[in-house]
Formats: sequence, structure tokens, C-alpha cells
Amino acid sequence: MKPEAVYFFGTCVVDLFFPEAGLAGIELLKREGVRVVFPRGQTCCAQPAYNCGYHEEARAVARGQMALFPKPLPVVVPSGSCAGMMKHHYPDLFEGTPEHAQAVAFAARVHELTQFLVDVLGVRLTDRGEKATVTWHSSCHGLREMGLEAEPKALLSQLSNVTVVPLKRERECCGFGGTFSVRYPDISAAMVTDKIADVASTGAPTVLSADAACLLNIGGALEKTGAAARPMHLAEFLWERTRER
Repeated sequence: MKPEAVYFFGTCVVDLFFPEAGLAGIELLKREGVRVVFPRGQTCCAQPAYNCGYHEEARAVARGQMALFPKPLPVVVPSGSCAGMMKHHYPDLFEGTPEHAQAVAFAARVHELTQFLVDVLGVRLTDRGEKATVTWHSSCHGLREMGLEAEPKALLSQLSNVTVVPLKRERECCGFGGTFSVRYPDISAAMVTDKIADVASTGAPTVLSADAACLLNIGGALEKTGAAARPMHLAEFLWERTRER
């Protein structure tokens, strides 16, 4: 049953680098008749601290986020990475603490945006844009933690004027991995070099993803090499092509 309202967790990378994607995600939800609640004060999902082994610090961040979403509403997240942290790692993070039950209940309410649009809302899109060619990058956390694979492609398949040219190495990491790129910069650089070569081989002028962190890394590498392709969050792409003007 379609909920009357949802919470929207914007993510720090969307907030700082891809705000249009967050706004587009909210508009896509509102168009389906869903009231969107955006709590002020939300920050990071706690993944960087968690991945670095600073679990007490991660709990402090996660505790603050959970307190901002107190009502039993779905929490929609425009990122497979942040959604994976909140849905799958919050329960582990609070294992053995008095807040474990709260973390489990909170995690059960977390949805990645495209999964929510397809699996919960059953959205149907009308393409209002010109003919376009894109390619699609699947983020590691989206694929392996959230099981995010069919839903973005189901949304793209509804766009009659859009041709999706698949990446040959779609399921490979772009090399960002949050703190991985800081700890292992040479390996990270080699991985993103492979990724942007794959993007270039498609000839598509736009590379889409549902994870802003991947787009930040891929887009930076594309810009540095002078490549013509540009990164774009799927939510922004969908909204721009389907909104009434």
C-alpha cells in the first residue's frame, strides 16, 4: 500500500555536490502523491567512521540520525551506499547495546530511492525529452548490499527516447569506496581509469548512477582527462525528462 508520507535522507555527498539530485528525488516522490518530510539536522550516515573501525564515533553519528526520523514512516535514500549502511550495518553497529532494537526497527524502514519508486510506488513514466544515449554504472553497495540492479533499469526502460548502452565492466567498482580511495590512492586511480575507459567506449555523453559518491569519482576522472561524458544522478535524469514544463 502506498504510504501517505515518507522521510527523505539526503546524504552528505548529494547535499554538497549533487543537490539537484536530492531535489529531483523529492519531486519524483511528491508527484506520486507522497508527502516528503526532510528533517533538518541530518548529516552523515556514519559509514566513513564505521568503515575505519571507529565504531563508538559511528554510533554517535547514527544515534543522531535515527533520532531525526522518529515516526514509523519509510526512510527513502537516494544512494545505495548510505542506504546499505543504514539498513544492513546499523543493527550490527548497535549489537549488544540498549539501542539495538531501535536500530533494527529503523533499518527495516530504510529504502533506496529507485527501489522505492519501482517496488513500493510502482511508478509509470512518460518520456518528454529528446532522443538521448546514456550508459549506466551500478555502485558496489547498491548491487551487493541493497540488491539494486533491476529497478534502475526498469525505470530507464520506460523512457521511450533513451538508449542505454551497457558498460562492459558495469559490475566493477569505480575505485572510490569512500576511505579506500584515500588509503590506496594508486589502486583507486587505476580502477577509475578502467571505469572511464569503459564509459568512453560506449560513446554515451552521459553516465548515470544512483550513487553520488561514484559519480563524484567518475566525474572527476572524466573531467581530468578532458572526456566529453558527464556524470548525472539517475533521479535528476528521470525528473528532467519526465516533468511537465
